[in-house]
Amino acid sequence: MAKPTGFLEYARQNPPQRSIPERIHDFIEIDKCLDPDQLEIQAARCMDCGVPTCHAYGCPLGNLIPDFNDLVYKKKWRAALELLHKTNNFPEITGRICPALCETACTLYINQEPVTIRQIELQIVERGWEQGWISPWPATFKTGKKAAIIGSGPAGLAAAQQLARQGHKVTLFEKSDRIGGILRYGIPDYKLAKRVIDRRLEQMLAEGVIFQPHVEVGKDIPAPEFCKDFDAVLLTTGASVARELEVPGRELSGTCLAMDFLTQQNKVNAGDEISPSERISAQDKHVVVVGGGDTGSDCIGTSIRQGARHVTQIELLPKPLEGQNPDTPWPMWPVILRTSTSHQEGCDRLWSIATKQITGVRGKVKTLQAVKLDWTRQDDGRWTFKEIPGSKFELKADLVLLAMGFVHAEHGSLVEDLKLEKDQRGNIKVNENFMTSTSGVFVAGDAETGPSLAVRAIHRGRLAAGHLDAFLSKGR
Repeated sequence: MAKPTGFLEYARQNPPQRSIPERIHDFIEIDKCLDPDQLEIQAARCMDCGVPTCHAYGCPLGNLIPDFNDLVYKKKWRAALELLHKTNNFPEITGRICPALCETACTLYINQEPVTIRQIELQIVERGWEQGWISPWPATFKTGKKAAIIGSGPAGLAAAQQLARQGHKVTLFEKSDRIGGILRYGIPDYKLAKRVIDRRLEQMLAEGVIFQPHVEVGKDIPAPEFCKDFDAVLLTTGASVARELEVPGRELSGTCLAMDFLTQQNKVNAGDEISPSERISAQDKHVVVVGGGDTGSDCIGTSIRQGARHVTQIELLPKPLEGQNPDTPWPMWPVILRTSTSHQEGCDRLWSIATKQITGVRGKVKTLQAVKLDWTRQDDGRWTFKEIPGSKFELKADLVLLAMGFVHAEHGSLVEDLKLEKDQRGNIKVNENFMTSTSGVFVAGDAETGPSLAVRAIHRGRLAAGHLDAFLSKGR
């Protein structure tokens, strides 16, 4: 362990952030890093808790958290990096965007502030890049087997790197114009600068991964014909079908899906030109974000940076408890009120609100009609709601962004032509080896679990790569 009495001697210190007046005018990353000396003190807070719940329960990747904390405290940064890479292909990504399930499972969190695990993880890998410790790990031999991965989000990237390092010839296909999936186009640059993705892609290229952007398998290439060119195929296409808002006025101009809005801004940040007729802009507008999750928060921050006049976020569910929630005790992920950096930048937040109608003038949205809800917990623990009579109200809205989450993978020609079975929720069915109902076709990530976190997608991609490697290795 690190310092036995560290958790008694030192308080938690969060990393600094750029000031709000400065950061709302650009898309540069918000978070900064602690000084190395300060971080080593934070690592000293990791206690000898006996059962490291952060590792065993909290982290989907099973990161060896107490071990790398101990190494950082002892100034053995390179050894900490090697340990971190044993379980995580992209700690520079999870260190930025993971909600830090490990920290809420930290034993200190029972009655103190948890160890700053995510920041320690991030600074380990960033020091690795700065010092030149991170280099390609090409396979020492080639198997002659060819694997195709469809989808370049966190699951696809993790699987591609793992398989390439096993000596297989890996080609990764992406329907968008750039590699990265939701990491590239679904997460604002102020949370995840795209240079972070690009430098890892350079490593993967040197390891032999072949990237094929702008290719939609199933549309540009018939899926059955495509599969004949490879010994195995892994689908990591994500759960990209958004939950829709089925109310009158949904078709009005100025009402759009959150991912369309976020993707377009990321393309602009990358230097792409968007025609004025296609541009989704919040500039000088009253914006209403429907949905209270992370995607909704990203819409708020992006709208503010575009120059929105006012932003309101509405959520169907009731306002979470502040502090602790007895329904989600430690080490569970606590369902409590959270305020993101985007919320800090300025918006109104409304809970227990149902949208009834969107109205407009000459085809353009002008107001959102809503009603307040009364939530009641039933004897069986389920929550139900009813509309509060006389509570109808309206919000001025020049732009309505629908950020209500996602439901399942796309059920287009790729899935249909390969005759892949789906479960009741629309996810693609797999067995214990991640293989679908079609032999040689595997699925990993949100396409098989439903919408989840990037850290879980990386984990599923790594697991699937192991099973796919075993499949390819038969008869070698």
